[in-house]
Amino acid sequence: MELKEGLEPASPNAQYFNSSVLSVSIIGVMQSEVPIETNEARTISLLNDVFLPINTRFSSIMVKDRKGEKQWKRVEVKLEEHVNIPIFPTGLLPTSYDEYLEDYISNIAMEHFPQNKPLWEIHMVKYPTSNAAGTIIFKLHHALGDGYSLMGALLSCLQRADNPSLPLTLPSHQRSEPESGRESVRGRVSQLCSFIFNSVSDFGWSMLKSTLVEDDRTPIRSGAEGVEYQPIMVSNMIFSMDSMKHIKAKLGVTVNDVITGIIFLGTRLYMQESSNKSTKSHSTALVLINTRTMSGYKSIEEMLKPNSKVQWGNQFAFLHVSMPELKDHKSPNPLDFVLAASKIIKKKKSSLGVYLTGRVLEIVKKLRGPEAAARFVHGTLRNSSLSISNVIGPVEQASLDNHPIKGLYYLVLGVPQNLTITMVSYMGNLRISAAMEKGFMDPQRFKSCVENAFEIILKAVDDEIPI
Repeated sequence: MELKEGLEPASPNAQYFNSSVLSVSIIGVMQSEVPIETNEARTISLLNDVFLPINTRFSSIMVKDRKGEKQWKRVEVKLEEHVNIPIFPTGLLPTSYDEYLEDYISNIAMEHFPQNKPLWEIHMVKYPTSNAAGTIIFKLHHALGDGYSLMGALLSCLQRADNPSLPLTLPSHQRSEPESGRESVRGRVSQLCSFIFNSVSDFGWSMLKSTLVEDDRTPIRSGAEGVEYQPIMVSNMIFSMDSMKHIKAKLGVTVNDVITGIIFLGTRLYMQESSNKSTKSHSTALVLINTRTMSGYKSIEEMLKPNSKVQWGNQFAFLHVSMPELKDHKSPNPLDFVLAASKIIKKKKSSLGVYLTGRVLEIVKKLRGPEAAARFVHGTLRNSSLSISNVIGPVEQASLDNHPIKGLYYLVLGVPQNLTITMVSYMGNLRISAAMEKGFMDPQRFKSCVENAFEIILKAVDDEIPI
């Protein structure tokens, strides 16, 4: 393999996610509406002409310098090594191919990327399942970028299915109205005191959760070592975005608050069905937030500009959010789950806790090296019960090389948790995907509990808050 001249520094998060203690990947799954006719030669041509030019990261490997810091090194890419076309038995029913696909995704999820070639691969599954005529799977190492970066890359590869000459659009983002000047002045001292208190308490709690304080062992958290290396099962749920916006408008919160509340209630219902004692256990979710000061995706060109405010990479932070308890299993407090999520997330966003924790990571990295900082991140993940992340997808149906995409979802894998939850909006729907350790959790029961939580919250908001 011939190396090209020039090194680019890898971001701290990229180094943490590709270390001796962490190897985190993102799997993006696109369900084709039509059979996949693309052959390997066509796929390689598209990757060379469309995918590789997006970012030099896709044609680079990570190498260490003398100080142990990792750098991106350009290499000659052998595209045929990155394209996989699995062979399954022929003539089976779609339901049988569902099982083959599930096992295939679990297998590639457990495989680590070799470090001597770029950290991505594509899998073309040409067999029809219950949900698609064919499936296209992208596996990318998290070191390449976060969900925002990789969704931006994906959007640059897709076209509108109805009219390829028109750009894909994203859901509109409505900002809340700013407070009046009188209210801002009146509450300035109180806000400052609250800001300082929240910053100190959030920072202290985050440090404790990353080092000393573990969540309880429950039906969603085994507390065992090495759960990131275990086989997984995936449960997919689809909800209407209009229903989410309806709940949002009734409660005066954000769509993310609604989604988080539904997940919290559904998870508590699942825990209750498995063990009544676990409904009041100490369980924490890590909610990932984009730290870029913008809304909506920018072009790849804009992301790659020097000093851009929307830079490519891993620009995100963890928020520790404690899940509300299920106080009464016969008559759960559904709206409290949404309102509590909204209150906690709003408070944590209006503090310096995330910034201070980031500074500590930088100090650890400087004094003890990136591997020590990676162990700190590993502890943050391991001591919590689940992680939640989301990205925004197109409003219109997208197409990849004349293959209309019926549905899409993604998974974050390789983290030391028994349960990870990801969400993506697409064509007016929200898909929630739960990746869980096979044999430890029941994916069908979890799906039923989350769907039940959605119905409970939707009914409660209409019963208790008239139009």
